[in-house]
Amino acid sequence: MSVDLTSTSGRTILAFKAGRAFRRAGTNFVDASPTKGAIVLTNEEGLIHFMWKDRTTGEVGEDLILFPGDAKLEKVPQSSWGRTYVLKFESSDQKHFFWLQDASTRRDEEFVTNLNRTLADPNIIAIWDARNVYPASEASTSATGASISPPSTVQPIVPAPSNSTPAGTTPEQLAQLRGIVSSMTGFTSEDELWLTDVLSSQNLLQLFQSHPELLSSLFPYLPPELIPSSDATPQQAVEILQRTTNSPPFRLAVAQLDRALRTGALGEFVRSLGLPENAAMGVGAFLAAIAEQARQEGGTEERMEED
Repeated sequence: MSVDLTSTSGRTILAFKAGRAFRRAGTNFVDASPTKGAIVLTNEEGLIHFMWKDRTTGEVGEDLILFPGDAKLEKVPQSSWGRTYVLKFESSDQKHFFWLQDASTRRDEEFVTNLNRTLADPNIIAIWDARNVYPASEASTSATGASISPPSTVQPIVPAPSNSTPAGTTPEQLAQLRGIVSSMTGFTSEDELWLTDVLSSQNLLQLFQSHPELLSSLFPYLPPELIPSSDATPQQAVEILQRTTNSPPFRLAVAQLDRALRTGALGEFVRSLGLPENAAMGVGAFLAAIAEQARQEGGTEERMEED
């Protein structure tokens, strides 16, 4: 069972997976605890809280109130695998050890850099590098085939939730779309998945071609100038949707959502979609929740037909 990392009394600034490590008595050796956890940084009434939270029970194992510039998370150079870090303080000799638990190491430096920037200045905005979640095969080309490099830094962007159904889209169509997307890959609730792989250009093209009856339900989400005319053929509609999903802005938005899901800090966002809080605990959990939602809605429609 996973818990929502954002269920704290303050505003969550950032969060990432990390376990604790403890110094072995009488030695300089540090032993990593296998407990699944997360480092969560929050702002509570102007005070910065550095917390370590158990991802299984939701219990807060450590809650440190930090002043700007007093603490820094540094890599332990003696670590043989390079993922052990120590939180040091300017005002004291106390040390707290942690080890990073994300399945991939490619974002370790990014997490630690943003954490330290925030500890130095709580008013800064974290800078995330889209290249850490951009598939190389899709980040280098646009729909026209021109070489385009993704921006070196981007701000986190999450689409604003909406409680209404766009004009021309029925709840049944949206439910069918959810069911199709959830079946596009065999997934579990673990974090080995990447949203950029599930929503790849190839997967989306197959979706468009195999379910032409659903294309019109996607049109309300397109920019006005790209919405196909009423007399457009299914093939023309597919080409427009394919250009859109191949475009750098769309690929970047998918990458940003993927990254945000991995922080565990989208509890409010997933709740606005009607999903349980644990859907914010990673890409696998998010997709599993969508699949369950589609299954339940499908079951509801079947019961209504029977009645």
